Amino acid sequence: MGWDILGNNHAVQYIKRSILDITSGQLSCVFQTNVFSYFYLIQTALPHMGRGGSIINTTSVTAYEGNKDLIDYSATKGAVVALTRSLSLSLAEQGIRVNAVAPGSIWTPLIPASYSAQEVRTFGSGTSKAPMLRVGQPCEVAPCYVFLAANDASYMIGQVLHPNGGTIVGS
Repeated sequence: MGWDILGNNHAVQYIKRSILDITSGQLSCVFQTNVFSYFYLIQTALPHMGRGGSIINTTSVTAYEGNKDLIDYSATKGAVVALTRSLSLSLAEQGIRVNAVAPGSIWTPLIPASYSAQEVRTFGSGTSKAPMLRVGQPCEVAPCYVFLAANDASYMIGQVLHPNGGTIVGS
C-alpha cells in the first residue's frame, strides 16, 4: 500500500523588528524547517505515491501580503507557493495533485511560541483588514486540507486555498 496523501504542515517563525536582526543561523533554521523539510518529505513520499495521490503544502497569507516582523518566515512561505505550483506541473502527468493552503491569522501553537504574553493577549486585534474581524480557529482551516485530499478536488492542481477571514489576496 502506497502513501496517497502527504500533508506538509510545519514551520517556525521568530519575530524580528528589522532584517538586520535576522542572524544567518536563524535564516538557515527558518528555511531548513519551512522549505527544505518540505522537499525532503516529498522526495521520501513520492516513490510510494500513485495516481490519485495528493500533496498538500501549508503556506501563509504572509506569502501574499508580507509581514514587517516576519520577513524570513514570509519569504519561506512564498517559496512554498512556488514549490507547490512548480511541483504540480511536474507531477500532473503522473496523476499526483499538488496544492496548498494559506491560512490567515489562526490560533495555533506558533502564536504563544512566537509572541510575548502581551502580544498574545492582543493577538487578532489588528485583523481589521479581514472582514470577519477575528482570528480563526484550526477547525476552520482543516476542511481545506480534507477537500484537497479528497477526490472532490480531482481537477485542482497548483492551487492555494485561503482560509483567512475574508482577506482578499492576489494569486
